[in-house]
Amino acid sequence: MKPLKTSVSITIDAPILDRVRYLAEMEDRSLSSYINQVLKAHLKEVNQKEKR
Repeated sequence: MKPLKTSVSITIDAPILDRVRYLAEMEDRSLSSYINQVLKAHLKEVNQKEKR
């Protein structure tokens, strides 16, 4: 069973969006999948810092 997903609408600076789209394409991922991956990695890092 796939994880539950929720649709959101956000505003991103154009140069950041261009870069993220490029990186997603380089990893053969959808934009949504790439952003989700990046956010998971960031949250993992934040959680590790909070445990210190």
